[in-house]
Amino acid sequence: MHHTVVERELELRLILSPERSIPVAALLSYHTDDPYAIHITFHINSDHPVDWTFARELLVEGVFRACGHGDVRVWPAKAGGRSVVLMALSSPDGDALLEAPTPQVSAWLERTLRAVPPGTEGEQLGIDEALDQLLAQ
Repeated sequence: MHHTVVERELELRLILSPERSIPVAALLSYHTDDPYAIHITFHINSDHPVDWTFARELLVEGVFRACGHGDVRVWPAKAGGRSVVLMALSSPDGDALLEAPTPQVSAWLERTLRAVPPGTEGEQLGIDEALDQLLAQ
């Protein structure tokens, strides 16, 4: 089975306070062999990038309305007259509030949805083929 990767480099903003934010380079990745998840790699001033993985559905819904709870929450907002998507990420190492431009995030999400339409994710996992092979033995 052929697998596809859909990537997009993007500059996000790490919100430090209502008046202050700093740019953060990020790589958004979607792998058709992991069809339910998206991966975001943040390139910060450290030896190693910071990786987050969460449900694609969470980001898709978060472009339109507030969703999520716990470690990942996503919601639409306006910042300086621009449409943005806010992502609140929490871990034992700390919390971060990130702002992403909605048009770029939406365009990338559309590419992932074309690669694997909603509702067809399970077909990408090859479970039926693996089960057929197992039962054929």
